[in-house]
Amino acid sequence: MNVRGLLDILKAEDEFEGFIRAADEARARGVGDCVHLRGLIEFSNYCRKDCLYCGLRRSNAALPRYRMAPGEIVEAALEGARMGLGTVVLQSGEDAWYTAGIIEKIVGSIKEQSGLAVTLSVGDRIKRDYALWRRAGADRYLLKHETSDEALHWTMRPGCGLGDRLRNLEWLMDLGYEVGSGIIVGLPGQGIESIARDVSFMRDLGVHMASAGPFIPHAQTPLKGCEPGSVDLTLRVIAAMRLELPWANIPATSALGTLDPLAQLTALGCGANVLMPDITPGPYRKMYEIYPGKVGSLETPAQSFARCRKIVESAGLAVGTGQGGCARLPGRAGRSMANDWTDRKDA
Repeated sequence: MNVRGLLDILKAEDEFEGFIRAADEARARGVGDCVHLRGLIEFSNYCRKDCLYCGLRRSNAALPRYRMAPGEIVEAALEGARMGLGTVVLQSGEDAWYTAGIIEKIVGSIKEQSGLAVTLSVGDRIKRDYALWRRAGADRYLLKHETSDEALHWTMRPGCGLGDRLRNLEWLMDLGYEVGSGIIVGLPGQGIESIARDVSFMRDLGVHMASAGPFIPHAQTPLKGCEPGSVDLTLRVIAAMRLELPWANIPATSALGTLDPLAQLTALGCGANVLMPDITPGPYRKMYEIYPGKVGSLETPAQSFARCRKIVESAGLAVGTGQGGCARLPGRAGRSMANDWTDRKDA
């Protein structure tokens, strides 16, 4: 579907319930009725970048900083495997202390000692680093483009060009990763047409994972006085992504649950099929503050896992088993179901 068609979907009022129902049906056809749980380990809150929207930005002098030792990271991952998780997500700020070799050893140790899939989310690196980690056994890589509006991207991520991030996404695709991208919904200055282009971009790239989370202002950033993103619009974006990327894994993000305690459950009815329980060890959890008040920040890993299972059960869906990889690898372009919904609406 073109951008104009996506705009119609995102703005739909009278047909909203039918639109959501179509997205839920697309989820069932595209990825089935299982929701996959990914154990999130946020292992460092140091970051060399200075993004205006993020509490980890290097200019935030009020944030206590931490780094987990490599052995701690591996042990946290193995504890996730003992809980029954099939995937761990190793996420950090852009922290150069963790060299390519250190991350290679962490990934290799996890793969040697478990049957876990390993997803990395450590930002922009050179292609040689991505290749090294892929050889070590890393399965997936999350690298959100945040916004495809080039001018807005430059404003929100000073010194970081959109083209560089898109190049890195292409590198990751070429190296054989399952690749995830995503956006922030409600950034100051972001229009709905820009969001429609973001969805179209992820479809055309053929990403295997796609996410949308609402903007949440942080008091230690330049955007502290701005309004948060809309939960309703974020849910619409998730539904549009499901229709456009029926093969993809799409999370019900923690940011949604932070703004609305029921929004992650609602997102599972809008086409989402992934939840990410936070299994970061207790001493570090509250300090990984991209935005304030993150849902689950006071929980133990076991409590976070149990809460996510309860959300899945409340949605009438099943918790997935195994690694829960992408339903298919579509290459650069995939089959959209958005046209199916439009045809049904117009009939």
